[in-house]
Amino acid sequence: MVLEDRVIVISGVGPGLGRGLALQCARAGADVVLAARTESRLTEVAEEVTKLGRRAVTVPTDVTDEASCRRLADTALESYGRVDGLVNSAFAIPPLTDLGSVDLDAVRGGFEVGALAALRLTRLLVPALAESGGSVVMINSAVLRHSRRTFGAYKMAKAALLSLAQSLATELGPQGVRVNTVAPGYIWADNLRWYFNHLGRKRGVPAQQIYDEAAATTDLRRLPEPDEVADAVVFLLSPLARAVTGQCLDVNCGEWHH
Repeated sequence: MVLEDRVIVISGVGPGLGRGLALQCARAGADVVLAARTESRLTEVAEEVTKLGRRAVTVPTDVTDEASCRRLADTALESYGRVDGLVNSAFAIPPLTDLGSVDLDAVRGGFEVGALAALRLTRLLVPALAESGGSVVMINSAVLRHSRRTFGAYKMAKAALLSLAQSLATELGPQGVRVNTVAPGYIWADNLRWYFNHLGRKRGVPAQQIYDEAAATTDLRRLPEPDEVADAVVFLLSPLARAVTGQCLDVNCGEWHH
């Protein structure tokens, strides 16, 4: 119960990692504020949180819109009177196209959701986080660790998010607010299962073979699951990481060493 009675705001709540973040924070004792564009998805996750004995408030949110983010911040404070942690998990993958031909408006969209939205929401919650000695965690990606064709725009946005987290750690540290990053690789959830099934059909092989090939590139010979990535986030939100700020923790079962 390392987050007992704390209040955590989580943006980008979806069926995979977002859900895992909400449930693991609840299992660690936190009440949560859940934000995403799809209200039905928020309702489903909130019901799971309440079954764990914790409270959940849902706020349909467009993280690219200032007024929408302000409504999220205001609702969190009106509902609980405090905010102890913020997890910026919203993201949009830019087109997986070479930089030489990628549409620049699409690249801008990736920056808007992947970096500027995280800055927008963090700034709105800084006063509350400073009052509680809180923590911010940015959800990044293992794209930081490699340079592959067609991933350039995605890497640019995630590199910006990492720089944002490091700079905010320096700016907000004197106020007692910690800012860290978690960088997962593949996450074994529904979206990846669909993708591996798709690859298997294209190649005429079982999806398990696709999984095994991906897992073979990791030290642990498996892919991390949402709860395992979420556990790293819970650690960084908790007092166990009270002297950790400005850091990036890779959670990839040993695919990349950093």
